[in-house]
Formats: sequence, C-alpha cells, structure tokens
Amino acid sequence: MSYESERTTRTSRGKARKQAHRAKEKTLEQRLWEAADALRGNQEPSEYKHVVLGLVFLKYISDHFEARYREISASLSDSDSPEYIPNEARRQRFLEDRDEFVSHNVFWVPAEARWSYIQDRAKLPEIGQVIDNAMDLLEKENRSIKGVLPRNYGREGLDKGRLGQLVDLIGSIGFTETDDHGSDDVLGRVYEYFLGQFAGKETGKDAGAFYTPRSVVKTLVEMLEPFHGRVYDPACGSGGMFVQSAEFVKAHGGKRTDISVYGQEFTDTTWKLAKMNLALRGIEADLGDRSADSFAKDLHPDLRADFVLANPPFNVSNWWDAKLQDDPRWKYGTPPEGNANFAWVQHFIYHLSPKGTAGFVLANGSLSSNNSGEGEIRRKLVEADLVDCVVSMPPNLFFNTPIPVSLWFASKRRLGDGHRKRQGEVLFIDARKLGTMETRRLRVLTDDDITKIAGTYHAWRNHDGGYVDAPGFAKAADLDEIKRHDFILTPGRYVGAEDAEVDDEPASEKIARLTSELYAEFERGRELESVVRSRLENLSP
Repeated sequence: MSYESERTTRTSRGKARKQAHRAKEKTLEQRLWEAADALRGNQEPSEYKHVVLGLVFLKYISDHFEARYREISASLSDSDSPEYIPNEARRQRFLEDRDEFVSHNVFWVPAEARWSYIQDRAKLPEIGQVIDNAMDLLEKENRSIKGVLPRNYGREGLDKGRLGQLVDLIGSIGFTETDDHGSDDVLGRVYEYFLGQFAGKETGKDAGAFYTPRSVVKTLVEMLEPFHGRVYDPACGSGGMFVQSAEFVKAHGGKRTDISVYGQEFTDTTWKLAKMNLALRGIEADLGDRSADSFAKDLHPDLRADFVLANPPFNVSNWWDAKLQDDPRWKYGTPPEGNANFAWVQHFIYHLSPKGTAGFVLANGSLSSNNSGEGEIRRKLVEADLVDCVVSMPPNLFFNTPIPVSLWFASKRRLGDGHRKRQGEVLFIDARKLGTMETRRLRVLTDDDITKIAGTYHAWRNHDGGYVDAPGFAKAADLDEIKRHDFILTPGRYVGAEDAEVDDEPASEKIARLTSELYAEFERGRELESVVRSRLENLSP
C-alpha cells in the first residue's frame, strides 16, 4: 500500500472513530430525531409529526404486547408453573386470548398490526397500506383509541422508500428493554423530545398549539401540587399538563388513579395526538368524544375541577360567537371580542370547585391591558380575592414565540379551610432572570429555578411557611397597594430592586488591588506579544 493510500485509510478510520464517538455521546432521542429529520423529505412538520408519532405509538404498544406474550408463554410452558398447559395446541389458543392482555392494561394487537409483521414488509412498495391496515385493526380491537390513530400512510405524496427506512429506524427502539410497563422512561423521553422538536420546526401560531415546554408545565404542577382530585385543561394540546400531573403524583408516592383527568382541544389532529399520548402512558382521560371549541361548545359544562392547568393560545382575536353574549361564565365582565385572554381566565374560574385552584399561562399584556374592559375584569378578579399569585417568566421559553409570558394562579380557597390563609393579598414573583439558555434561541428553567419559584409560593400560601419578601424577586402586596397601581399586576412594579451586595472592602485597598491586577494583565500581554513576534520571525523565509 502506498503512503498516500495508507494515510487516506488512516484518515478515514479516524473520521469513522470520531463519528462513532460523537454518535455514542448523543442521546437516543437525538439520534432518532436526526435520522427521522433526514428522512422527512417533502413533508411539512405539521404532517410529518403524525407520521412519526403514529409509528412510535405502534412500536410501543407492539413491544408491550410481545413482552406480555413472552410472559404468558413462559408460564404456560413451565411445568412448575400453576398455569402450565402440557398440550401445545391448547397453549397456542391461550396465547391468543385477548383477555390475558387487556386485563394487564396491555393493548390487544392483532397479528397483522404487530411490529414484526410490519417491519418484515418495510422494503415493499405497499408498506403504506400495511401500516394503514395495522391502524385500522388496532382501533377495531381497542375502543379507547377508536378514531384516533393517523392514517393515509399509503398516500402518493409520502415516499415509500423513506417510510420503509423510518420503520427500520423506529424498529431499533426497544421500549421494553429499559422500561418496565407503566414507566414512561424511554417512551416518554422520545415522545416529548419529538413533540418539542416538531414545535421548533413549525411556523406561526400553530407551532406551540400541541406542545408546552416541559419546564413551564413542571413549574405549574409543582406550584399547584395536584395530589388528588379532578384535573382539567380546556386547551389541552397534546396532553402535557396531564402527563406531568400524573408524574408528580407518582413521584410523591401516589397512584395515577388518584387524579381524574378532563380536557378539551379545538384542533382535531391535536386532539388525536393527545389521546395517543395519554393512551401510551396509561392515563385514562375524558377528552370528550371529539375536538371542539371550549367557548362555543363546552364538553364539560357541569365539571367543577379541583385543579385547572392550562396554556391557552395567546391573544386570540377570532374567538367570539354571538350566542356567548350572556354566558354565565362572564361573571366578572364580558371579555372583548378581539381578545380571548380574559375569556379563558373566567372559563377556568367558572370550572373550579369551591376549593379549587387554577394555574395557567398568559401573555404579559393581560397584566396591564385596559382595552375594551379588560382592566375592569382584572380589578373585579382581584377584589373578589381570586388572584393568588402572578409570576413573570423569563423570555425565550417557547419554541415558537418570543412573547413574554406570566403564570397566573387563581384560587377559590378561603380563610380557615386549612389551605389559603392570605386573604386580601397577591404574591408577585419576578422570575425573569432565572433560567439557562439551552440553545441560542431557547431558555429552560432548571429544577433549582422551579424549586425556588414553587417554594416561595408555598411558603407564602401556607402563612406559617417562613415567607419573607425578597427584594427584586418576591413581594406580597395587599389590596391597597394594588389599587395604587390601578390594578396592574406586573410583578416588576411590586418586587422593587434587588438588594445590592454588601461591599465592605475599604476604597483605598480596593484601588490598590485592582491596580495590581491591571498591571499584572499588562505584563502578561507583553509576554504574549513577545511569543507571537518570535514565532512570526521563525516563519520568515
């Protein structure tokens, strides 16, 4: 082998090793996304997300079906097992007994919908029809997902070669290898990561319609603490509020059945996505029998929830319907036809139980706007002692919009019920300086940030929790102070400036220290200049 050939070979091997090392460093989610995104072709993110997430759903339930199948097979074949069946034909009949799966909260997957059957046909031109048929069979056998799964994998615009590659790619995920059934470890990470990435790929107001960043959801949940009771989200998107609530309950030793989940979603494809998301995670939810407008067609008119968690669409201008004019939800004033923000606020409060609490996201304009009676509605809400807390959030938390947002907490709890003992006060938290930039465009709140915000709220609300105002961060303001600010609820107006750090170093000593440090930097600069000059001279011909 020539020197040049050997050097080329070594270079190729070195590149391959580096690529393998980089690939190993990447998470499962990142590797899947990069591969899936490369296969996207001419599909728009709004369409492609349903292609990918439908296949993720299919693979996940098939993996759990196969795991249960192996479990049953092992018990039937083990002569020491109480379920042992010596006859092979009878064993096979028992293995195909639907009840043996459904009774263990495992979806029944017909033979032609199982992943092994689909992957065997990944390279065939009719792979799209194979997947569509699998979706049909799954819905016929499992009522909880009827009318939910994506179709049209066989359409002309979807490249079948790329689709087959995507099937092979998703086939490499083992959802039961590191994930015991009922845990959302692998599935939850992949699903949430993909939703987030799709939100980043979307454009316009629809981008965030199906996904609220995890750190925002987690902040709401940690502050509300939905341990037991009815949880409601009338703008539920892909169901992230419910997933995080269920994870919160589980993390604190409870069971998912400790909460009852109710929701509604306006966009049909997003409603289906929520149904899939919750079904994947074993969360039973009443999202109505279809998608619908929460204002014009409230699917849960009699619901009084213990907790409302929501991230409604910001500043919606085309929400009004003439039949809403005298709606009983507008107890504190009819919202303006050109902006739905205070329609959402009153919808949330209307659906609270007598001891219920709501936590929701609103654009910052709602804190100070006086347009078309919004200021009057805000005043009445404060005077009715419904506003618990307002948190100004950091910028750049959302994939699709730089609009600054705040978290609102509204409560019907009253003095003496063992919960709320802060009548006539509103807690203001200015969290705009918190968070870490995850990318150049996207900020996330760390667990420490969330703990700081939620801990401050709980200390204040519990009255005996040791709460004290923190200048520049938190202030409990009474009704008189809020009146002086014309019922504008921007936290920055109340929390004041942060205390300056105490500096007790004498001025003469500080000047001497800083001068010494500056001279040392001058000296280091001269040394570097000398080194650079020497190296440049050595380069001269």
